[in-house]
Amino acid sequence: MTVVFDRPYEFVPPIRSTVWPWVIQRLRLYDFYLRRKEGVVDYELRGIEHLKDAVNAEHSILLAPNHCRYADPLVMGWPGRHLGIHVHAMASWHLFNEGKLDAFAIRRMGGFSVFREGNDRKALEAAIEILVDGRRPLIVFPEGTTNRTNDELKPLLDGVAFMARTAAKRRQKLKQDPATEATAGSGQVVIQPVAIKYLCVEEIDRWAKEQLDRFEMQIGWNRMPDRDLRTRTIQLAEAMLALKETQYYGHSCGGPLPERRDKLIDHILTVTEAEMEIERPSEIVRERVRNLRATASSRFFSDAYDGQAKLDLRRYVESADLAQDLSSYPDSYLMEDQATDTRIVETIQRLQETINGKADHTIPLKAVIQFEKPITVETGRPPKGQRDPMMQSLEDSLKSMLSDLSQEARRV
Repeated sequence: MTVVFDRPYEFVPPIRSTVWPWVIQRLRLYDFYLRRKEGVVDYELRGIEHLKDAVNAEHSILLAPNHCRYADPLVMGWPGRHLGIHVHAMASWHLFNEGKLDAFAIRRMGGFSVFREGNDRKALEAAIEILVDGRRPLIVFPEGTTNRTNDELKPLLDGVAFMARTAAKRRQKLKQDPATEATAGSGQVVIQPVAIKYLCVEEIDRWAKEQLDRFEMQIGWNRMPDRDLRTRTIQLAEAMLALKETQYYGHSCGGPLPERRDKLIDHILTVTEAEMEIERPSEIVRERVRNLRATASSRFFSDAYDGQAKLDLRRYVESADLAQDLSSYPDSYLMEDQATDTRIVETIQRLQETINGKADHTIPLKAVIQFEKPITVETGRPPKGQRDPMMQSLEDSLKSMLSDLSQEARRV
C-alpha cells in the first residue's frame, strides 16, 4: 500500500546542496543498493551525447523516463555520474515513509516529495522553480506510477507539460528583465525523453523454474506435468485471477483472461465507490483509483473517522491498489510470438507482488538507458480540444525507443 496512513502529508522540500550527491556518487552507494535490493548489476548509456549537448547549451532540462521498476530513480543516477552533474527528482510521499534511512538518502540525492492523492501546489512550485533555475536537471516520471511492463508505455500525465511550459514562460520573463537577465541562463527549457530497458544478464530458466515451483507449491499444485516457462507463467496468472474473482465474486469465472480482468477491475472499483458513497470521475481506471485513494486519504485524517471507519478506509485503498495492479497485466504480453525472457521475469515478479507483496530480485539485470533528442518547450498554449503536441512528441519518442529496445530481449 502506497497511501500513507501513519501521518498527514507534509511537503519535503529539495536540498539544493551538491555535497551529499557528490559523496554518494563518489562512494557509488546506489550501485551497491541497486545490486542488493533490485538485482541491477550493470548498465549501458546510449545517446548520452543528447543530454551532454543540452547541459553544455545551458538548457533547463526535464528528464522524462518511462517508469517500469522501483529501481528507475537510482538508475538515473548513472548518467549524472557519467557527465559529472547532479539532479533533482520528484518522489512519491510514501517513499519518505519507508524508513528514516530511505528518507534521508532520497533528500540528500536531490529528491523532494509529491502528494499523489491530492493537488500538491508546493511540489509543483518546487519543480517549476528547479526548471526556472536550470542548474540541475529535474527527473519527473510522466506515467505517474511504476509498472512491470517494461515494453509498454502507460498513458502520460499532462502535468509534465504544465510544469515545463510554466517554467519556460517564467524563464523567458527573466531574460526580458534587465535586472534578472544575468541569472536567467542562456538556454531554453527542454524535455529530454529517456527510455530505460532492463535486460536479463543470464539465462532465466533456473531462476524462473525456482520461482514458479514455489508458486505452484504455495497453491497446492504438486507433481505437475512438464510445461514450458511461458505456459506455466500464464497458468499461474490465471490461477491468481481466479483466486481474486473468488475473493470478490464468491466464485471464479470463465472466458478470456483480458475480459475477466477488466470485468473484475470494474467490479472492484464500482463496489468500493458505492461503499464510500462517491461518484466515479470517469471510466478511466487510473482516474478512478486516484479518486478513491485521495478520498480515503483525506477522510482518514478527519475527526469524523475513527476505529472501524479507518479500518474500512484502509480496505478501500487495498481494493483500489489491486484494481490498479490488475490493470498492469497487458493483454498480449506473453503471446507465443511475443514472449521474451524479460517479460517472463516481469510477469513472475508482478505475480509475486500481487500475491505475496514482495518480488524476488535475485535475477541479475542490466539497465540500458537511452536518450533521444530533447524537445524544446514552447510557451504558447496547446490547441484546444487536441492532444498537447509536446506530450504527443514525448510519447512518440518513448514508444519508439522502447519498441526498439524490446527487440534486444531473448525470445522464449
